[in-house]
Formats: sequence, structure tokens, C-alpha cells
Amino acid sequence: MSSQTYVLRYAAKFYRRKGSLDKALQLFKKALKATPSSALLHHQIGLCYRAQAIQIQKARNWQPRGQDRENIDRIARLAISHFEFALEEKPTFEIAYVHLAEMYTAVGNLSKAEDAYQKVLCMKLIEEEKLQKIHFYYGQFQEFQRKSEVHAIVHYLKAAKIEKATFARDKSISSLEKLALKKLQRNALDIETLSILGFIHKVKGEMHKALEYYEWALRLAADFENSVGHDP
Repeated sequence: MSSQTYVLRYAAKFYRRKGSLDKALQLFKKALKATPSSALLHHQIGLCYRAQAIQIQKARNWQPRGQDRENIDRIARLAISHFEFALEEKPTFEIAYVHLAEMYTAVGNLSKAEDAYQKVLCMKLIEEEKLQKIHFYYGQFQEFQRKSEVHAIVHYLKAAKIEKATFARDKSISSLEKLALKKLQRNALDIETLSILGFIHKVKGEMHKALEYYEWALRLAADFENSVGHDP
């Protein structure tokens, strides 16, 4: 890669992070002419389109209609094409699978989104921080798209158990707590949910609260064993 292409790429990244997406796209596409098969550049271009789609969704309170919906579909499909190209060139590009899944979700193709998540979840030797992020996003997919609290909890828990202080871990813990409290409202005798809440308070450093939940869970487990033991 020439020094000019490096400069274009880093300048484009700067503009993307600043939110100047049209300028970033212009520079990334210019760099792409010099290295048309670069997985990194295709991924970066996909990220620009993804950010554009998210901007429209946010502006419409995540409920776009009419022309906005059409624009999101068009932009998301552009992102998909670049993410897919990046993955063809570099099949081990873990985070690109997550971004691809997000865009398939944006256009309503949940089966393709599921495929992308399953491919990356089956990979070996993923760095802990990346794996944490993957579990968080898949947990979100399960909670909001699949409407599966059970599977969402499994993946939020996996993300939270990776002891890296990151945005993904914080969000996983927060999402996990909300779901666990909802489950507890429905069933105050759910031992597994009480244990999860104990874990959440432990990782938040709230040891007194953690012990309360763990002891509550242990008492219920003991009561259950005793009741089973006394059955005729």
C-alpha cells in the first residue's frame, strides 16, 4: 500500500469517527481505487453506510416509514455488499460478521443475520474483547429481534463473565439486570434468576446486595430439596 493510500485511509477514518460520513466515503473510495480488494477498506466503507443508516433510524425514533424506510434499506444494502466483500477476502474478520448481521437485521432479513452470528460464534481463538462484543450484540439480537429473553440472558451473561472493562460489558450487565428483574417480578422463586442477580451485584462491587440474592437462592434451593425429600 502506497503512502498516499495510508494517508487517505487514516484521514477517512478521522472523518468517519467525527461523523463527516460523506467526506469519509469520498476518501475511502479514493483509497479503494489503489487497493480494490482491501478487506479493511471495504469494511470501513460498510461502517460509513451503517452509520448513515443508524443516523436515519435515530432521527425517526427507530421507527422509520415511507421514504426514510426506503433510504435505510438502500444504504443498508450498500453496507451489506461491502461487508460481504470484506469477509470473502478475509473470512476471519470477526467483527465484520457482527456488522453484517446488524445490516441484515436493518433490512428485515433475520435468517441471514442469524447465519452471520452463528459463523462468528463458531470461530476458535477469538480475542476476549472481541468475543465479549459479539456476545453482547447477539444478546441484543435475541432480546429485540428474536424476542427470546432466555437466549439473550445466556449471551449477556457470557459477555459479562469476560473480565474486560468495556462498553460491551457494561451494557451487557445493564441489559442482564433489566431482564433478570423482569423475570423475578413474574416469579420470585426463580433460583437461577436470583443467582444471576447475585452475580450482577458481585461484578458491580455491591457485595452486600450480592450476598442477599445468593442467600435467597440458597434458601429456596434448600427448601426445594427438603420438599422433594419429604414427598411420599
